Amino acid sequence: MELRDKAYNDYLDGMKYKEIAEKYGVSINTVKSWKQRHNWQRKKGAHKKKKGAPFRNTNSVGHASSVPKQNSNAVKHGLFAKYLPPETAKLVQAIEDTPPIDVLWENICIKYAAIIRAQKLMYVKDQADLTKVLKREKESSGKIKSWEKEYELQFAWDKQAAFLTAQSRAMGTLNNMIKQYEELCRSGQADEEQQLRIEKLKAEVDSIKNDAPDKDAVTFTFDRKSD
Repeated sequence: MELRDKAYNDYLDGMKYKEIAEKYGVSINTVKSWKQRHNWQRKKGAHKKKKGAPFRNTNSVGHASSVPKQNSNAVKHGLFAKYLPPETAKLVQAIEDTPPIDVLWENICIKYAAIIRAQKLMYVKDQADLTKVLKREKESSGKIKSWEKEYELQFAWDKQAAFLTAQSRAMGTLNNMIKQYEELCRSGQADEEQQLRIEKLKAEVDSIKNDAPDKDAVTFTFDRKSD
């Protein structure tokens, strides 16, 4: 039986993340990642350790509770439930068990998808590629009604320059996110699957940088010498 499966059985028995992590020598974030990616769910009626003072403990006798009745601090996400819209509060509850490395990974995927999509949206066919965009229009006064229209012309070189600037900025952000992910991997917060997926993504990103879009395109490679 794999380590993850053993941890899952302990989770079903009511063990906490910290207890499972200590038992199997992994981080709490790794346990949370297992739960998130493999959809661990406790069955109703599963044993849970009770909290509170030991049986027959008299330390609290004669002392009123320090927490007022109906205090929202005793309710999970009480602050969120009070000030955030219901939809937002539900999202907070849904992601609370997601480890930081998986949150970062999801953001990396979103950014990477946006870069891929931009390749199509901002594609410039050739030097004669011209885009005509209606900027504003107004109705002119007079006996005969007419409309005055003002257009903005986007030439090929302008669109290409805008694309290169946007792509450079987006790739810089993506590279920084990948570096953060690798730092989490080196700190022991990632399992084997989490490490392999970032290596696969890095290879795909390199292919975007190096592959020419068509046979007529020219790829320039710049080698920066270290000081």
